[in-house]
Amino acid sequence: MIFLFRWLNHQIFYNFNFSESIMNKIWLITKREFLIRVKKRSFIIMLILGPVIFAGFFPIMAYFTSNADTEVRKIAVIDSTGMFIKRIPDTKNLKFEYLLRANVDDIKKILKKTDYYGILYIMPMVTSSPRAVQFYSYEQPGLGITQHIADAIEKEIRNQKLLAFNIKNIDNILKSVETGIDVETVRITSSGEEKSTITGVKIGVAYASSLIIYFFIFVFGMQVMRGVIEEKTSRIVEIIISSVKPFQLMMGKVLGVAMTALVQISFWVILTFAFVHITKTIIKPDISPVTVASQPHSLMESSKQPVAQFKPQELSENAEVEDIFSMMDSINFYVVIGSFIIYFIGGYLLYASLFAAIGAAVDSESDTQQFRIPITLPLILGFAVMVNALQNPGSSVAFWFSMIPFTSPIVMMARIPYGVPYWQVGISMFLLIITFICTIWVGGKIYRTGILMYGKKVTFGEMIKWLRYKN
Repeated sequence: MIFLFRWLNHQIFYNFNFSESIMNKIWLITKREFLIRVKKRSFIIMLILGPVIFAGFFPIMAYFTSNADTEVRKIAVIDSTGMFIKRIPDTKNLKFEYLLRANVDDIKKILKKTDYYGILYIMPMVTSSPRAVQFYSYEQPGLGITQHIADAIEKEIRNQKLLAFNIKNIDNILKSVETGIDVETVRITSSGEEKSTITGVKIGVAYASSLIIYFFIFVFGMQVMRGVIEEKTSRIVEIIISSVKPFQLMMGKVLGVAMTALVQISFWVILTFAFVHITKTIIKPDISPVTVASQPHSLMESSKQPVAQFKPQELSENAEVEDIFSMMDSINFYVVIGSFIIYFIGGYLLYASLFAAIGAAVDSESDTQQFRIPITLPLILGFAVMVNALQNPGSSVAFWFSMIPFTSPIVMMARIPYGVPYWQVGISMFLLIITFICTIWVGGKIYRTGILMYGKKVTFGEMIKWLRYKN
């Protein structure tokens, strides 16, 4: 460990000569890069509209998903049992026509000449065989169509079997015994304290944190790369490096874009918390006066009461919303926000230095494709593992990928809202810091050589040679 810190001290303070004058030059470049971006009209517009667009993306996507299909399809039903006549309900897009005494083979032959979308054939053994229902069509039916048909047939078979036991008024009985259950999760901390939580709320916080880190690392890393390419192709960089060293120029660009990203994220976080606070203030809890004491104390007692007395609808929607807000308080947002900032900065510096090195090594953005793929693959892999971590944050896959520095900013942020031991977070952050210091060193070596190289197709082998060049 002592050797490691000595090596880092040598690399940072000796090789890079981080004196006060050099820091001032880096700060000037950082300030220039920051001001150029925040003064743009597009940045100000996105600063305000970004949260609105992001918040409205999912409802809009859900709306178009549910309303995209407007075509009305007619389906011919051939029921060889006679049990399901008029039992499959029509929908806005599906109309069922029942063909009595029709032969399925004859209808299949003329299907193209009719206006039927498909033929639903119900076989005689439908009550005993799950494969006794067939749908014929020239197009592959969507999942919604087959699921609607299966649900209707299953419901009718269930009702027929219940009638065989002389059970009548089936629909009324089923409605009266339906009871909605929400499983409240209670997490026991290491100190023995119990905290009520809602898994859905934690999934939302975890997913949003990981998605924002993935999005910002990718977008702002690409901005660094494009900025380096523009300055290189316009030959402006030849003038700039007459006053500063290439490494100082690279660090200034990386830090300037990082400051821009932090301003944008901070503003969005403030808007989000303001929105949540305003919503909590506006929504007044309308909790039902029903208390635990007024409820039957056992299932045996409840069986003596009329079933109709149990009405889950008595719980107000405002009370449910209030419960969600109270459960959000169980999430330690100070830890989430603090971890988010550290992982974003560490992940951004790690990838931005590599993106800057790519930009310095090529002459145009079209030449970056072969170099971008190895860099972006860990990001994409981290996003894929993040989806798994949302369902099982304690799995070995989620653990190891939250330790690997190239994926930890995304995967660890998916685990933190669930509660992660501090030693795991500490090791993950330490590995991330060590790795981004190494990538900055690698990026600086490539940047220093490639920034003034024109007209040559660079390969990975060539870049490895640049790493061995001395200052």
